[in-house]
Amino acid sequence: MSTLSDLLAEHTDLPGDAVDHLQRVVGEWQLLADLSFADLLLWVGTGSAADRPDAEVLCVAQCRPTTASTAFTEDMVGSIVSESQHPTVIDSLITRDIVRGGASGTESVPVRCGDHVIAVLTRDINPAQQRPPSALESAYRDCADDLCRMISEGTFPTPAERTDVNSSPRAGDGFIRLDTDGRVVYASPNALSAYHRMGLATELSSRDLASVTRSLITDPFDSQEVADHIAASTSGDAGHRMEVDARGATVLIRTLPLRPRGESVGAIVLVRDVTEVKRRDRALLSKDATIREIHHRVKNNLQTVAALLRLQSRRLENEEARTALSESVRRVTSIALVHEMLSMSVDEEVDLDEIVDRLVPIMLDIATVNPRVRVVREGALGVFSAERATPLVMVLAELVQNAMEHGFVASTDGVVRITADRSARWLDVVVHDDGPGLPPGFALEKSEGLGLQIVRTLVSAELGGSLGLHRATGGGTDASLRVPLGRRGPRI
Repeated sequence: MSTLSDLLAEHTDLPGDAVDHLQRVVGEWQLLADLSFADLLLWVGTGSAADRPDAEVLCVAQCRPTTASTAFTEDMVGSIVSESQHPTVIDSLITRDIVRGGASGTESVPVRCGDHVIAVLTRDINPAQQRPPSALESAYRDCADDLCRMISEGTFPTPAERTDVNSSPRAGDGFIRLDTDGRVVYASPNALSAYHRMGLATELSSRDLASVTRSLITDPFDSQEVADHIAASTSGDAGHRMEVDARGATVLIRTLPLRPRGESVGAIVLVRDVTEVKRRDRALLSKDATIREIHHRVKNNLQTVAALLRLQSRRLENEEARTALSESVRRVTSIALVHEMLSMSVDEEVDLDEIVDRLVPIMLDIATVNPRVRVVREGALGVFSAERATPLVMVLAELVQNAMEHGFVASTDGVVRITADRSARWLDVVVHDDGPGLPPGFALEKSEGLGLQIVRTLVSAELGGSLGLHRATGGGTDASLRVPLGRRGPRI
């Protein structure tokens, strides 16, 4: 089955920030589906839908509620519909506002990112579920309406609210609605049970949740911090995720401020009793620590190899041999930096920007080129999986080193500029130097330099990308790297 990233890459030209926002929406929408008692579908236009009422829209993601029966027994992802089949979606794209479908039970919510509507989210309720709501259902749906309004205004979800779908509390775990004063308007039975597990002997209704929670947590520093976060959520502050221990119980707490139309109307507090889960997690900590220790030791061993090569190069009088060893030091150091990042990560992913920023000074330090050459990075390379980060770091290091060594005349100032542009489909990187340019008759495929041979092999065999080396407009040389970010690529 195609993923959201695959479908966006194949059918749209959305910029990277829009793709990131849609990923955040999908990361949060299980909560929204549960609060709405409805199926959620995410639609994108296959053309300029905002200017063409007859345009078609494509479903790129689907979420079913855990609190109600689904409205769709079939999988809608990949379906293309027109205005006659799903008119509220096109209306929402055109009006850039929430459109309700009347008796059909469908509601279309524009997904705004900055000043642009980039998609539409629909809520479809199973007709069999349309009955007079209980107090819990009313509380759920009121909060869902507020969150949908915030999505249409581009204020939810925010980049600061990073979703962890594996541990974040869900509506069914425990749901509490607060008013603007921080008092409990409604608490679900599971939320009340979680607080009873923490030691509460009374009800929660109409109580100040921040004060109640602070009184239950034994650590005074943790209790004050948690209380402050709960209180701040009702004033529109950013949401928080917290793990608290109280009287032998471990509870996850998440706060979500509600600010439809820019005005605070209270907050959602989700709670989840994870006491038993934490006991099992402790058994896995040693395994996780072992994996990180392996990466740490590999990094140490590679650094030892690099140090030995550096010592050996200082004892050689042959300049060609010293240069070869220096290049080997740089390549080993590149791989060591990846393992160093993995030794500090728990998800086998690395931030390529951080690695490049740390690698460039090392390259300048060990290089035998003009010290007045500067290296500048523009744009974000992003996060990559470990298996792709290593070859990509080596490719970038070789291209930068090649520009530093061959792009400038001796004793002249120069700048090597690394420009990255990441979209739904590609990572494009241009390594530019402002030197005199390529020599006449140069052809990348005929180059016999070891560095460029390594680059060509890694780009084609490991990354599945393409590489070009040509004269830049306005002078200098551009090394253009394109790496696909579809199924073979990292998460966006």
